[in-house]
Amino acid sequence: MQSTENAGIESDLSAFEALFQSHGPRMKSLALNILGNRADAEDAVQEAFLKVYRSRGDFRGEASPSTWLYRILVNTCYDMGRKRRRHPEEPELEETDVSRAPAIDHPLRLTLQKALGRLPSRQRDVFLLFEVEGFKHAEIGTILGIPEGTSKSVLFDAKRALQGFIRDERRATRAS
Repeated sequence: MQSTENAGIESDLSAFEALFQSHGPRMKSLALNILGNRADAEDAVQEAFLKVYRSRGDFRGEASPSTWLYRILVNTCYDMGRKRRRHPEEPELEETDVSRAPAIDHPLRLTLQKALGRLPSRQRDVFLLFEVEGFKHAEIGTILGIPEGTSKSVLFDAKRALQGFIRDERRATRAS
């Protein structure tokens, strides 16, 4: 017979495993888009889940658990990005490096990928959370710690900037 404490731990672990199963792939996608390579994205997701597990007692329920989880992930990605800038390593083949992308990729996708890399981080993150990951502006606001209206405004600015980058890229391609 199991002790009550062991049953609580097993219940806690199974709930945590279910959380990972339901959100892990989407989290990896978001982390990959923010960080730019698969290894860092997987590290960020693992680190985020460790942080969630360790601080699960601190969750106050002011946001949905998934929104809390994604906020931790985004902050973890930011931390990893800052650490990478402080301690640069040898460049490796990046997942999103347009210059090394396979030739079979659609040119518009490659141009968009390149343009996304030129956006300021807040615009890129709002764009990715809304357009790629499908979050609502209220959720994005909670994840990024910004008002919902700011999320809408930043998305508008990001789309306008992307249109300009793509237009400039097409002009440059036609001129060459």
